[in-house]
Amino acid sequence: MTAHGFLLFDTAIGRCGIAWGARGVALLQLPEGREEGTRARLLERMPGALEAPPPPDVRRAIDGIAALLRGEASDLSGVPLDMERVPPFHRRVYEVARTIPPGATLTYGDIAARLGSVGAARAVGQALGRNPFAILVPCHRVLAAGGKVGGFSADGGVTTKLRLLEIERALPAGAPEADGAAAGAPQDDSGGGGAFGFDPAAAVERLRASDAALGRLIDRVGPFGMRLDRTSSLFLALAESIVYQQLTGKAAATIFARVRALFPRAHEGFTPEQLLRVPDEELRAAGLSRAKLLALRDLARRTQDGELPTLAEVHAMEDEAIIERLTQVRGIGRWTAEMLLMFRLGRPDVLPVDDYGIRKGFAIAFKQRDLPGRKDLERRGARWRPYRTVASWYLWRAVDVARSG
Repeated sequence: MTAHGFLLFDTAIGRCGIAWGARGVALLQLPEGREEGTRARLLERMPGALEAPPPPDVRRAIDGIAALLRGEASDLSGVPLDMERVPPFHRRVYEVARTIPPGATLTYGDIAARLGSVGAARAVGQALGRNPFAILVPCHRVLAAGGKVGGFSADGGVTTKLRLLEIERALPAGAPEADGAAAGAPQDDSGGGGAFGFDPAAAVERLRASDAALGRLIDRVGPFGMRLDRTSSLFLALAESIVYQQLTGKAAATIFARVRALFPRAHEGFTPEQLLRVPDEELRAAGLSRAKLLALRDLARRTQDGELPTLAEVHAMEDEAIIERLTQVRGIGRWTAEMLLMFRLGRPDVLPVDDYGIRKGFAIAFKQRDLPGRKDLERRGARWRPYRTVASWYLWRAVDVARSG
């Protein structure tokens, strides 16, 4: 076997490792928790490699990787790769994946189709899960079907995948970001927010074609402007949702800011353990009602005990499974879970039939005197699959348009 050299180098996401042989780059190792872990993991995957100065083509690859991870334009598709130990099918998958430019994504099924192997999406996912050329073979740009993020084998799992996508400004549904706006509050922000794992323009055209009346509403409202409110943890997103329930946005923001101020060193947001250590009197003094205090305590205990999934785990779950798990928490009902699916996770096919704004918007859009019942909404909403989230946003906007008109 060809002797390999390796080097650790700094990037915006931490210290990465790279190994190379005579044919080119043989391994790209994303950061582990500590530099020692990165080095150990690289040598585990590339035994016998010796630390050495990189040859010119590898140095150019290092510079390009560092630039990309700073958010700069960087074409890595021409970096030579040593695929001596890569199985033939995996090579074909990697070749297709290397054609995905920064800011774009494909699904596992898309790659399977491009290989002429429709139905091989699982095999594509397995090949990408064994990808030794992270970043250079951009498996982070490959998503699961239905706007789901899919897996990622690097340290940090899905969270790392989301971070890479965010750096490239191709943030998929559900990506985390600190200090988002109010969880569950319908937003109208045509200028900002993360991109979705589905194509909003294609979704809007699909809705136009499936429902002429909804199409007329779309024409009145204009471009789809829904924003994803990101979060550093599922616990923090749900805590914010609980605080915001049944309050105006301004009042809720004030109270939640007071709660966060109890933890001045928690720059990424307070943790369940921190919340459970605060006396009831201090939380009530921040403005929490007794019901919300009890709900937050229950949320913190369940999170601490592992009863609730992590943010990374949620990305791999079906919508109904998420709703079932979250509604076990005191103070979290189906509506709150649906708002999280839509505005935190960016799921494309959610229709909150019990939401008053949705029902009111439906009555306006479809010129009905009375608000629709659940079954009426569900029946009409079947036309809007798999983009009922987009339809819901337009129904909310219908109320705004009616008020301004």
